[in-house]
Amino acid sequence: MHIKLINRILHFSRYKVKCAIGKKGVVGKKREGDLSTPKGKFSFNSIYYRSDRIKKVTSKLNVYKIKKNMGWCDDSASKDYNKLIYFPYKYSAEKLYLKKNIYDIIIVINYNTRIIKKKKGSAIFLHISTKKYSPTKGCIAVKKQDMKKLIKFINKKTKIQIL
Repeated sequence: MHIKLINRILHFSRYKVKCAIGKKGVVGKKREGDLSTPKGKFSFNSIYYRSDRIKKVTSKLNVYKIKKNMGWCDDSASKDYNKLIYFPYKYSAEKLYLKKNIYDIIIVINYNTRIIKKKKGSAIFLHISTKKYSPTKGCIAVKKQDMKKLIKFINKKTKIQIL
């Protein structure tokens, strides 16, 4: 089963789900910090979740609990660029353990992950949206109940096509 993102709507199985995307829309040439969502076809990597807020997540992807010291490196000067890191950390990194609920569940999209290119963009996730679907910094965000539906369908062969 594959997922398509067209005009801020995710299409999968028989569902159509509203979502938020990067503040500057979808672009073909993503750059670090450009507030855009990358265009293309990508697989999914793994799922991270807040076990204090979400009951156990079951998926065909690898599933990990988010710990307070976890982050994702967004500093292209680091050898860990676009990878999971642990704080304290001397380079710039996004915290995964937040007061806001947007990172209660994160599905890592395999964007710039296999052969990592510096400044091409990092931390592209499918995560929980705000109530008003506020634009993201480049991720895709859906309501929590829609995320739970998506997790049931996603496996290691599933692709997301961002148009």
